[in-house]
Amino acid sequence: ITTVSVNESLLTPLNLEIDPNAQCVKQEEKEQIKCLNSRFAAFIDKVRFLEQQNKLLETKLQFFQNRECCESNLEPLFEGYITTLRREAECVEADSGRLASELNHVQEVLEGYKKKYEEEVALRATAENEFVALKKDVDCAYLRKSDLEANVEALTQEIDFLRRLYEEEIRILQSHISDTSVDVKLDKSRDLNMDCLVAEIKAQFDDIVTRSRAEAESWYRSKCEEMKATVIRHGETLRRTKEEINELNRMIQRLTAEVENAKCQNSKLEAAVAQSEQQGEAALSDARCKLAELEGALQKAKQDMACLIREYQEVMNSKLGLDIEIATYRRLLEGEEQR
Repeated sequence: ITTVSVNESLLTPLNLEIDPNAQCVKQEEKEQIKCLNSRFAAFIDKVRFLEQQNKLLETKLQFFQNRECCESNLEPLFEGYITTLRREAECVEADSGRLASELNHVQEVLEGYKKKYEEEVALRATAENEFVALKKDVDCAYLRKSDLEANVEALTQEIDFLRRLYEEEIRILQSHISDTSVDVKLDKSRDLNMDCLVAEIKAQFDDIVTRSRAEAESWYRSKCEEMKATVIRHGETLRRTKEEINELNRMIQRLTAEVENAKCQNSKLEAAVAQSEQQGEAALSDARCKLAELEGALQKAKQDMACLIREYQEVMNSKLGLDIEIATYRRLLEGEEQR
């Protein structure tokens, strides 16, 4: 801006007396008026230029104000989106906690099934051991039965042999008796009652054979009854043991199926928990990334807003300086016009 210089001579009052230097003074005044007119034209051009600059600055100011309004309108949107992402992250964390509690519950149920399965396996092992012991007893009883049957067969053969022996002896005695009776017929002098003797011997042998047969049959029957009772008792025990083993097998199969089902459910839940954790981690990571991006964008927007505010302040300062300068020029022009 060019400084304004004022001629001090113009401020002195005019001397109306005729001055020999008046012509020179008038010529100088004309030159000064021309100079002032030129400077006034320059001032007018500068005022117009400054008014154009003022309009341009006002346009920029309005643009910055509109931009600031837009930026300020975006901030609540960013904050709302950040709040939504935080709420989703909290929901994901709550779902992760719920799935973790369900997994713990399923693991506890599975541990219970495992303990029950181990108890049933122990019971089955005990039952199998008892079955092996009973089988040994049954085998011993069967061997004893076989021995008794062999003894019965041997005794039967012995009884048959004794019966044949007794019959042979009776036949021999009868032949002797016949010979004796013949001799008696020939020798009448003897007085022996051979028929009574033979009948008595035969009765004794028959009694011995009958008693031996009865004793053998009674012993055989008692042994057979005893063996039958033992076999029935062991058979009943074996049947009950088989039923218990079958029941234990069915129970073990059922528990095995339940354990397998629980394992499948546990695997599915673990997969679901892992998937949920992965999804939750991915969603949380995405939310954190978006939150960081939004915070960065918000920080950048704040920085841009601060820059805009600084530019706005600078523009306002420039506008104020220009307004002051324009007012000064106007006062000067008005002063020149009044003069």
